[in-house]
Amino acid sequence: MYMDCIEDQEDLFQEIVYQTWKAYPNFKGLSDFSTWLYRIAINTAILFLKNEKKKRNLFSEPQSYFDVSAERENNNIEEQTQEMYRAIQQLNPIDKALIFYYLEDYSGREIALQLGLTEANARVKMNRAKLKLKNILHKNGL
Repeated sequence: MYMDCIEDQEDLFQEIVYQTWKAYPNFKGLSDFSTWLYRIAINTAILFLKNEKKKRNLFSEPQSYFDVSAERENNNIEEQTQEMYRAIQQLNPIDKALIFYYLEDYSGREIALQLGLTEANARVKMNRAKLKLKNILHKNGL
């Protein structure tokens, strides 16, 4: 969800593995391993995305979004899913993370723990992210 092209996705995956390897000696077991790993992955993705954005601005490359292949079967659900992902790509990194957690059915408490926020702050940010996404979809005629 954070990277558009497969090469960037592979680079991000490699960076997440590297950051996990570096951070593993500091894992104290105070949370589930999956929670700890997920937090590293999200934080790495957000930083990676910020760095990619800086590079793009430096080289004046336009930001690209998911391309819907003409060869693909275009049923209504696939089109809606693609439109949703395009809209999510327009959100800032924190809002993307919040929407991702929401789509994965994480509770407000789990989201707060993952992002290092208070539960109330996580709920407020989630509602704002959903509103931004709704506005983007509405602006695109959906």
